[in-house]
Amino acid sequence: MHMSSSLIARRLLILFAVICAGVMALLGRLVYVQIFQNEFYQISAMHQRLQSVPVDARRGTIYDRNGIVLALSVSANAVYAIPAEVIDKENTAKVLAEILHLDYELVLKRLNKNTASEWIKKRVPNEEAQEIHKAKLAGIGIVDNPERYYPYGSVAPQVLGIVGIDNQGLEGIELYYDQYLKGVKGEAVFERDALGKIIEKGITGYTPGVDGADLVLTLDFYIQKIAEKEVKRAALETGARLALIAIINPKTGEILANAIYPSYDIEKYNDYPIENRRNIAVTDTYEPGSTFKAITVAAALDSGVATLNTHFFDPGFIKVSGWTIRCWHRGGHGSQSFVETLENSCNPFYAKLGIDLGGERFYHYLKQFNLGNKMGVDFPGEAPGTVRPPSEKIPLVTWANIGFGQGLTCTPLQLLAGFGAIANEGVYMVPHYVKEIRTKAEIIEPDIPGPKSIIPVEVANMTSKALRSAIANGSGKKADVPGYSVAGKTGTAQVVEFGRYSHSKTVTSFCGYAPEEDPEIAGLIVLWEPQGAFYGGIIASPIFARLVEQIMPYLGIKPKSVKEIDKKFAVAVPDVLGKNVKDAVDIINASGLEPKVVGEGSKIVGQVPAAHAQVIRGTKVLIYTDFDYLPVYSDTPNPIGV
Repeated sequence: MHMSSSLIARRLLILFAVICAGVMALLGRLVYVQIFQNEFYQISAMHQRLQSVPVDARRGTIYDRNGIVLALSVSANAVYAIPAEVIDKENTAKVLAEILHLDYELVLKRLNKNTASEWIKKRVPNEEAQEIHKAKLAGIGIVDNPERYYPYGSVAPQVLGIVGIDNQGLEGIELYYDQYLKGVKGEAVFERDALGKIIEKGITGYTPGVDGADLVLTLDFYIQKIAEKEVKRAALETGARLALIAIINPKTGEILANAIYPSYDIEKYNDYPIENRRNIAVTDTYEPGSTFKAITVAAALDSGVATLNTHFFDPGFIKVSGWTIRCWHRGGHGSQSFVETLENSCNPFYAKLGIDLGGERFYHYLKQFNLGNKMGVDFPGEAPGTVRPPSEKIPLVTWANIGFGQGLTCTPLQLLAGFGAIANEGVYMVPHYVKEIRTKAEIIEPDIPGPKSIIPVEVANMTSKALRSAIANGSGKKADVPGYSVAGKTGTAQVVEFGRYSHSKTVTSFCGYAPEEDPEIAGLIVLWEPQGAFYGGIIASPIFARLVEQIMPYLGIKPKSVKEIDKKFAVAVPDVLGKNVKDAVDIINASGLEPKVVGEGSKIVGQVPAAHAQVIRGTKVLIYTDFDYLPVYSDTPNPIGV
């Protein structure tokens, strides 16, 4: 059966139409690709031929508050390879390994990779870079790769932090502000053929990176150096495992110094234990002990639980929910005024204040002082500390313990910020490390929480006067500096070990500020596990005095005139170190002075004022005994206190 001619014609027509449509579609696609997508495919083709090697930008410079350079980026060499360009890979690897002091197998492995480019080594000294140039190795190039340089060596290394091989911040301020410091990477560009070889006289170019922003820290170079000298001296003299000095301006929250010992060399950080790099002022917590009593005082006065007219009789202990909290002074202090309880660091009284405040009210004040919370310090890894919220499950003894600074933890900077608020008439300033961020276009202020009034001015001033009295008449005498009216509090607490309180390891501290009437600095000294005489009044207080003696003149603050002791009424303090308690008490009494025994030991290991000091007849002499008694209750540490 034959198809009709008309049917064939129709089919041919349809076929022709389909062919025409296909041709039109191809022509349309060709027009679209050649005209409308021309730029896209040109760029894609160019990218296939162009090879780029990233070039790190210069990190921003870090200055102290005075404009002294603490860290900057300087030019350095980086050697790279284009594997497809390397002709003799074995020989090239051998030459590179020898010049750059690298492992041969490592270099060869990189040269054999199927990648466009490979870094061989960064931070290459100029001498080695010149040898690479002279070797004229095919496929091997050198570009600028900035590295960190520290003009004054390791100044506040735990604060600055370290920078990685790829110019990225790894720790500290370098990490926290990395987005500002790192800048924008540049690139070196060259043209290559399908085999990956550089096209001679092809396209080449170099786009420099955009420098990072600069940081101006709140740290003061000179105060930092004083603190570093004193923290090292304190650790070595006391045999402490770890020591910290932190200093702030209480009016602004600016951190003027942050010194830790043992420390490390920031340019050779891999040669030191990792723990030496921790900024324990921010990242670690501890039980503050009796230094915390300043916050309990403020809470008690503000809440009306106590007034300056409150009196307390101390029999030497207080019983709470079946637990016995003992005073450090044998037989207790007897009848005391409110201020005298702080001078004497009387634990039973502060346990009572904790009870009288009660969980709900005390917890409110703890939160006002940012305890148990992150403050918002501009530093990575800030710890919040631990404060247990009130509940029926929390025994009353917990709030009693918190009253004298145990049963809660805080970072050193949290405690220092609390003292700063008392010094600053009740206004809480969050401590911070960066004053400003400087870009080429603008100056940016760091994102730090603003000032917050947490206690009334009157309460802050009453607390401050009590802290001044604790120095002038109490266990912190050694912190006093004539003419500068230091205010503060000592502390000694036991170290928690394996979930229990150690019978022999302590944390000794002092926190205070000066001058009390118009504070310019607030400082904290913490010594972990000092040996021998471990009381805050003996070993931490003198450190603060040395800081004040050096920092105040530097800040241009002149001492106020101090009347000399009338020689007719002066008495030389006898030396009772090494004597037993009974003999020491008898000797001091015979000198016309008033002995106060600290601790339950049998041998005298320290005294305040020091031997041979000239004092007025009737002055209290604190004599510190060795530590040889066990805790009196199991869930909280022995209340050493002073």
